[in-house]
Amino acid sequence: MENKNNPLLCNPATGICELPATERNTQNQEITAPSKAVKIIYFTDPICSSCWGIEPQLRRLKLEYGNNVEIAYHMGGLLPDWSYNSGGISKPSDVAHHWDEVSSYYQMPIDGDVWLEDPLHSSYPPSIAFKAAQLQDYNKAITFLRIIREMVFLQKKNITKWEHLSQAAEQAGLNVQQLQNDYEGNAVLLFREDLNYARNMGIRGFPTMFIADTQGNLETVYGTRPYTSFEEGLLKIDPSAIKTIYSKDWKSLFTSYPTLTRREFATLADISPEIAEQILNQLVDEKELKRLDTKNGALWIRG
Repeated sequence: MENKNNPLLCNPATGICELPATERNTQNQEITAPSKAVKIIYFTDPICSSCWGIEPQLRRLKLEYGNNVEIAYHMGGLLPDWSYNSGGISKPSDVAHHWDEVSSYYQMPIDGDVWLEDPLHSSYPPSIAFKAAQLQDYNKAITFLRIIREMVFLQKKNITKWEHLSQAAEQAGLNVQQLQNDYEGNAVLLFREDLNYARNMGIRGFPTMFIADTQGNLETVYGTRPYTSFEEGLLKIDPSAIKTIYSKDWKSLFTSYPTLTRREFATLADISPEIAEQILNQLVDEKELKRLDTKNGALWIRG
Protein backbone atom coordinates (compact mmCIF):
# COMPACT_ATOMS: atom_id res chain seq x y z
CA MET A 1 0.00 0.00 0.00
CA GLU A 2 1.38 3.40 -0.95
CA ASN A 3 2.26 5.73 1.90
CA LYS A 4 0.22 8.90 1.85
CA ASN A 5 2.90 10.77 3.75
CA ASN A 6 6.46 10.92 2.51
CA PRO A 7 8.70 11.45 5.54
CA LEU A 8 11.34 13.26 3.50
CA LEU A 9 8.80 15.88 2.44
CA CYS A 10 8.87 17.86 5.69
CA ASN A 11 6.17 20.49 6.05
CA PRO A 12 7.87 23.74 7.11
CA ALA A 13 4.56 25.32 8.17
CA THR A 14 3.90 22.56 10.72
CA GLY A 15 7.54 21.73 11.30
CA ILE A 16 6.93 18.01 10.84
CA CYS A 17 8.61 15.25 8.86
CA GLU A 18 5.50 13.10 8.88
CA LEU A 19 5.24 9.32 8.76
CA PRO A 20 2.28 7.23 7.65
CA ALA A 21 -0.41 7.16 10.35
CA THR A 22 0.02 4.61 13.10
CA GLU A 23 -2.09 3.82 16.10
CA ARG A 24 -0.84 5.43 19.28
CA ASN A 25 -0.68 3.20 22.31
CA THR A 26 0.98 5.19 25.06
CA GLN A 27 -1.08 3.55 27.79
CA ASN A 28 0.57 0.20 27.18
CA GLN A 29 4.02 1.61 26.58
CA GLU A 30 6.18 1.91 29.67
CA ILE A 31 8.08 5.14 30.10
CA THR A 32 11.04 4.72 32.42
CA ALA A 33 10.94 7.12 35.36
CA PRO A 34 13.52 9.88 35.00
CA SER A 35 16.49 10.22 37.32
CA LYS A 36 15.86 13.98 37.25
CA ALA A 37 12.50 15.65 37.81
CA VAL A 38 11.58 15.51 34.12
CA LYS A 39 12.42 13.25 31.22
CA ILE A 40 12.14 14.29 27.58
CA ILE A 41 11.78 11.35 25.22
CA TYR A 42 12.97 12.72 21.90
CA PHE A 43 12.24 10.87 18.65
CA THR A 44 14.44 12.12 15.85
CA ASP A 45 16.55 11.07 12.87
CA PRO A 46 20.00 12.21 11.65
CA ILE A 47 18.61 13.49 8.34
CA CYS A 48 15.41 15.06 9.70
CA SER A 49 15.45 18.67 8.46
CA SER A 50 12.74 19.71 10.93
CA CYS A 51 14.85 18.29 13.76
CA TRP A 52 17.74 20.43 12.54
CA GLY A 53 15.27 23.31 12.65
CA ILE A 54 14.74 22.94 16.42
CA GLU A 55 18.42 22.82 17.36
CA PRO A 56 18.32 26.45 18.57
CA GLN A 57 15.33 25.76 20.83
CA LEU A 58 16.75 22.49 22.12
CA ARG A 59 20.13 24.00 22.88
CA ARG A 60 18.52 26.83 24.83
CA LEU A 61 16.32 24.38 26.73
CA LYS A 62 19.42 22.48 27.82
CA LEU A 63 21.08 25.66 29.07
CA GLU A 64 18.04 26.91 30.96
CA TYR A 65 16.56 23.67 32.28
CA GLY A 66 19.34 21.09 32.00
CA ASN A 67 19.49 20.74 35.77
CA ASN A 68 15.85 19.61 35.83
CA VAL A 69 15.68 17.56 32.64
CA GLU A 70 17.23 14.46 31.17
CA ILE A 71 16.79 13.91 27.45
CA ALA A 72 16.56 10.42 25.99
CA TYR A 73 17.30 10.35 22.25
CA HIS A 74 15.60 7.71 20.12
CA MET A 75 16.03 7.14 16.40
CA GLY A 76 12.89 6.99 14.30
CA GLY A 77 13.97 5.53 10.96
CA LEU A 78 13.01 8.36 8.61
CA LEU A 79 14.30 6.78 5.38
CA PRO A 80 14.45 2.96 5.29
CA ASP A 81 15.22 2.94 1.55
CA TRP A 82 13.92 4.29 -1.76
CA SER A 83 11.37 1.56 -2.45
CA TYR A 84 8.42 3.94 -2.39
CA ASN A 85 6.99 6.74 -4.48
CA SER A 86 4.76 9.26 -2.75
CA GLY A 87 4.32 12.91 -1.92
CA GLY A 88 6.19 14.07 -5.00
CA ILE A 89 9.45 12.48 -3.84
CA SER A 90 10.48 9.21 -5.45
CA LYS A 91 14.25 9.62 -5.81
CA PRO A 92 17.09 11.43 -4.03
CA SER A 93 17.25 14.36 -6.43
CA ASP A 94 13.65 15.25 -5.50
CA VAL A 95 14.83 16.08 -1.98
CA ALA A 96 17.44 18.65 -3.03
CA HIS A 97 15.11 21.55 -3.79
CA HIS A 98 12.91 20.73 -0.81
CA TRP A 99 15.87 20.97 1.60
CA ASP A 100 16.83 24.34 0.14
CA GLU A 101 13.27 25.57 0.76
CA VAL A 102 13.07 24.42 4.38
CA SER A 103 16.51 25.92 5.03
CA SER A 104 15.10 29.35 4.27
CA TYR A 105 11.97 28.71 6.33
CA TYR A 106 13.83 27.53 9.46
CA GLN A 107 16.66 30.04 8.98
CA MET A 108 19.08 27.17 9.49
CA PRO A 109 21.70 26.42 6.81
CA ILE A 110 20.89 23.29 4.79
CA ASP A 111 22.48 22.51 1.42
CA GLY A 112 20.25 20.15 -0.52
CA ASP A 113 22.93 19.45 -3.12
CA VAL A 114 24.05 16.36 -1.18
CA TRP A 115 21.04 14.65 -2.81
CA LEU A 116 22.46 15.51 -6.22
CA GLU A 117 26.16 14.94 -5.59
CA ASP A 118 26.36 12.00 -3.16
CA PRO A 119 22.83 10.91 -2.16
CA LEU A 120 22.03 8.78 0.86
CA HIS A 121 20.31 5.45 0.27
CA SER A 122 18.88 5.33 3.80
CA SER A 123 18.98 7.04 7.21
CA TYR A 124 19.43 3.70 8.97
CA PRO A 125 23.28 3.53 8.92
CA PRO A 126 23.81 6.89 10.72
CA SER A 127 20.97 6.03 13.11
CA ILE A 128 22.65 2.74 14.01
CA ALA A 129 25.98 4.56 14.38
CA PHE A 130 24.34 6.91 16.88
CA LYS A 131 23.06 3.96 18.90
CA ALA A 132 26.60 2.59 18.86
CA ALA A 133 27.88 5.94 20.15
CA GLN A 134 25.30 5.85 22.96
CA LEU A 135 26.79 2.56 24.15
CA GLN A 136 30.05 4.40 24.84
CA ASP A 137 29.06 7.75 26.28
CA TYR A 138 25.81 9.75 26.44
CA ASN A 139 27.33 13.20 25.94
CA LYS A 140 29.78 12.10 23.26
CA ALA A 141 26.88 10.48 21.41
CA ILE A 142 25.05 13.84 21.35
CA THR A 143 28.22 15.47 20.04
CA PHE A 144 28.51 12.73 17.42
CA LEU A 145 24.92 13.31 16.30
CA ARG A 146 25.58 17.02 15.94
CA ILE A 147 28.71 16.38 13.88
CA ILE A 148 27.03 14.01 11.43
CA ARG A 149 24.15 16.45 11.04
CA GLU A 150 26.58 19.22 10.19
CA MET A 151 28.21 16.84 7.74
CA VAL A 152 25.01 16.05 5.86
CA PHE A 153 23.25 19.42 6.11
CA LEU A 154 26.22 21.74 5.59
CA GLN A 155 29.14 19.79 4.16
CA LYS A 156 27.13 17.65 1.71
CA LYS A 157 28.65 14.42 3.03
CA ASN A 158 26.89 11.09 2.64
CA ILE A 159 26.76 9.99 6.28
CA THR A 160 25.83 6.43 5.39
CA LYS A 161 29.51 5.95 4.51
CA TRP A 162 31.80 4.62 7.20
CA GLU A 163 34.59 7.03 6.27
CA HIS A 164 32.41 9.94 7.45
CA LEU A 165 30.95 8.14 10.46
CA SER A 166 34.42 7.17 11.69
CA GLN A 167 35.67 10.72 11.18
CA ALA A 168 32.73 12.05 13.22
CA ALA A 169 33.41 9.47 15.94
CA GLU A 170 37.02 10.57 16.19
CA GLN A 171 36.00 14.23 16.39
CA ALA A 172 33.51 13.38 19.15
CA GLY A 173 36.20 11.62 21.19
CA LEU A 174 34.73 8.15 20.74
CA ASN A 175 36.67 4.92 20.40
CA VAL A 176 36.36 4.34 16.66
CA GLN A 177 37.09 0.61 16.74
CA GLN A 178 34.56 0.04 19.50
CA LEU A 179 32.03 2.10 17.58
CA GLN A 180 32.55 -0.07 14.51
CA ASN A 181 32.17 -3.27 16.53
CA ASP A 182 28.94 -2.03 18.11
CA TYR A 183 27.75 -0.61 14.79
CA GLU A 184 27.96 -4.10 13.32
CA GLY A 185 26.55 -5.76 16.43
CA ASN A 186 24.58 -4.57 19.46
CA ALA A 187 23.65 -1.18 18.01
CA VAL A 188 21.56 -2.84 15.31
CA LEU A 189 19.37 -4.43 18.00
CA LEU A 190 19.12 -1.14 19.89
CA PHE A 191 18.02 0.64 16.73
CA ARG A 192 15.32 -1.96 16.17
CA GLU A 193 14.17 -1.38 19.74
CA ASP A 194 13.92 2.35 18.97
CA LEU A 195 11.82 1.62 15.89
CA ASN A 196 9.49 -0.60 17.93
CA TYR A 197 9.32 2.02 20.67
CA ALA A 198 8.36 4.71 18.15
CA ARG A 199 5.73 2.41 16.66
CA ASN A 200 4.25 1.62 20.07
CA MET A 201 4.16 5.29 20.98
CA GLY A 202 2.32 6.05 17.74
CA ILE A 203 4.97 8.43 16.46
CA ARG A 204 3.57 10.26 13.42
CA GLY A 205 6.65 12.25 12.52
CA PHE A 206 9.75 14.06 13.68
CA PRO A 207 10.59 15.84 15.82
CA THR A 208 8.35 14.44 18.56
CA MET A 209 9.03 15.00 22.25
CA PHE A 210 7.21 13.42 25.16
CA ILE A 211 7.80 15.31 28.41
CA ALA A 212 7.21 13.03 31.40
CA ASP A 213 7.58 13.08 35.18
CA THR A 214 8.05 10.32 37.75
CA GLN A 215 4.27 9.94 38.17
CA GLY A 216 3.69 9.20 34.50
CA ASN A 217 2.19 12.56 33.55
CA LEU A 218 2.85 13.35 29.91
CA GLU A 219 2.96 16.37 27.59
CA THR A 220 3.69 16.16 23.88
CA VAL A 221 5.47 18.74 21.74
CA TYR A 222 5.14 17.78 18.11
CA GLY A 223 7.02 19.35 15.23
CA THR A 224 9.12 22.49 15.01
CA ARG A 225 7.71 24.91 17.55
CA PRO A 226 8.83 28.20 19.13
CA TYR A 227 10.94 27.93 22.23
CA THR A 228 7.98 28.93 24.42
CA SER A 229 6.14 25.73 23.39
CA PHE A 230 8.94 23.55 24.74
CA GLU A 231 9.25 25.63 27.91
CA GLU A 232 5.50 25.61 28.53
CA GLY A 233 5.33 21.85 28.03
CA LEU A 234 8.10 21.34 30.55
CA LEU A 235 6.52 23.68 33.11
CA LYS A 236 3.16 21.91 32.82
CA ILE A 237 4.89 18.73 33.92
CA ASP A 238 7.11 20.41 36.51
CA PRO A 239 5.80 23.84 37.56
CA SER A 240 8.58 24.07 40.15
CA ALA A 241 11.36 23.86 37.55
CA ILE A 242 13.81 26.69 38.08
CA LYS A 243 15.27 28.39 35.04
CA THR A 244 19.04 28.66 35.10
CA ILE A 245 20.42 32.09 34.27
CA TYR A 246 23.29 31.36 31.91
CA SER A 247 26.01 33.63 30.55
CA LYS A 248 25.11 34.98 27.11
CA ASP A 249 28.47 36.36 26.05
CA TRP A 250 29.96 34.72 22.98
CA LYS A 251 32.81 32.96 24.82
CA SER A 252 30.43 31.25 27.23
CA LEU A 253 28.06 30.19 24.46
CA PHE A 254 30.85 28.79 22.29
CA THR A 255 32.23 26.98 25.32
CA SER A 256 28.88 25.22 25.71
CA TYR A 257 28.45 24.68 21.97
CA PRO A 258 31.62 24.87 19.82
CA THR A 259 29.63 25.38 16.62
CA LEU A 260 26.67 27.71 16.19
CA THR A 261 24.54 28.95 13.31
CA ARG A 262 23.36 32.55 13.18
CA ARG A 263 19.91 31.58 14.42
CA GLU A 264 21.33 29.46 17.23
CA PHE A 265 23.57 32.28 18.42
CA ALA A 266 20.71 34.77 18.21
CA THR A 267 18.39 32.43 20.15
CA LEU A 268 20.92 31.73 22.88
CA ALA A 269 22.17 35.32 23.17
CA ASP A 270 18.65 36.83 23.01
CA ILE A 271 19.51 39.18 20.17
CA SER A 272 18.27 39.67 16.62
CA PRO A 273 19.72 37.50 13.84
CA GLU A 274 21.11 40.61 12.16
CA ILE A 275 23.03 41.69 15.25
CA ALA A 276 24.10 38.09 15.82
CA GLU A 277 25.68 37.92 12.38
CA GLN A 278 27.49 41.23 12.87
CA ILE A 279 29.01 39.96 16.13
CA LEU A 280 29.94 36.58 14.66
CA ASN A 281 31.58 38.07 11.59
CA GLN A 282 33.53 40.53 13.71
CA LEU A 283 34.81 37.59 15.76
CA VAL A 284 35.92 35.93 12.53
CA ASP A 285 37.79 39.11 11.56
CA GLU A 286 39.43 39.04 14.99
CA LYS A 287 40.46 35.38 14.43
CA GLU A 288 38.39 34.25 17.41
CA LEU A 289 36.05 32.13 15.28
CA LYS A 290 36.12 30.38 11.91
CA ARG A 291 33.25 30.52 9.45
CA LEU A 292 32.02 27.69 7.25
CA ASP A 293 29.98 29.09 4.37
CA THR A 294 27.31 27.18 2.48
CA LYS A 295 24.95 28.36 -0.23
CA ASN A 296 22.15 28.70 2.34
CA GLY A 297 23.93 30.14 5.35
CA ALA A 298 26.98 29.72 7.54
CA LEU A 299 28.26 27.92 10.61
CA TRP A 300 30.63 29.60 13.06
CA ILE A 301 33.24 27.44 14.72
CA ARG A 302 35.26 28.02 17.87
CA GLY A 303 39.02 27.88 17.53
